[in-house]
Amino acid sequence: MDPTTHRGTGDLAEAYRRFARLEARGTSPVYERWSEHISTDPDVLGLLTALPAGKRQPNLVLAAARWHGASATVESLRSTLLDRWPAVRETILERSTQTNEAARCATLLPFLAALPQPLALIEVGAAGGLCLLPDRYSYRYDDGTHLDPDDGPSPVVLPCTLGPGARPPSRMPVIAWRAGIDLSPVDVRDGGSCRWLETLVWPEHTDRRARLALALDLARRDPPAITEGDLLDALPGVVAGAPDGVTVVVIHSAVLAYLDGDARERFAAQVTDLADHWVSNEGPRVLPSTAPLAERAGRDFVVTVDGTPRAFAEPHGRHLRGLGD
Repeated sequence: MDPTTHRGTGDLAEAYRRFARLEARGTSPVYERWSEHISTDPDVLGLLTALPAGKRQPNLVLAAARWHGASATVESLRSTLLDRWPAVRETILERSTQTNEAARCATLLPFLAALPQPLALIEVGAAGGLCLLPDRYSYRYDDGTHLDPDDGPSPVVLPCTLGPGARPPSRMPVIAWRAGIDLSPVDVRDGGSCRWLETLVWPEHTDRRARLALALDLARRDPPAITEGDLLDALPGVVAGAPDGVTVVVIHSAVLAYLDGDARERFAAQVTDLADHWVSNEGPRVLPSTAPLAERAGRDFVVTVDGTPRAFAEPHGRHLRGLGD
């Protein structure tokens, strides 16, 4: 959901109801129950409405509740939020929803591999930089395509199902240089920061949690450089640091929803001007070029290359399908 659009308790209740039914249903029974309950609980809604608009989104609030001990039941959620609200509120204000999902690389790889090589890869909203390491993971597409790093199979293996109209990458991309930007970069060598990333993984997603641990361990060996700052302010300087003789490509996943409409327009203009290519992986309603695809996208993101929609991608990298599917 767009975290910038919910102001009153009525709007917020509807936002949680939509999250429960459109995002959590079928993939997280705990988050579905919790969000449905919050949508009908005036005491909890009152607390959440007092938060800054950008801090009310379910992923952040529910993760903070789990951080402070909420178990799977609605009763546990409610008692944690009401009885421990000052501590939960502090966590919500201090933390952010940095879902650093390495498996998204599986749905981005076909488009990165198709660009002129080698690449200078820049990610905005990079968190700990796990999506800046696509050449360090192994990929297993269900059509039989297997790709591994040059030095052999990776401990991080990313499976991906290809739907009609989706083609696997023909090669691994060559990453000559990589850098990220984030308002609050995650230090992959800090235990507390890594535990927060683990808490952001939905309760039932044990495969994602295990993969995150392996990807963090891999990233610790040679963490990518991540600049702290606003993406609009920092992007020109980061692009300027890329070496000559490479294709500069900017990527992002589930980031632009946290910008207002004007900032999204400015970012689109900026990245088009600064980078050689731009690969976006966002909810369908975030960009004007993908909004007409919202109904067909369902829960999926839309991958665009240089502003042109190219495919639908499951938000956590599980599948990729063509626009005609």
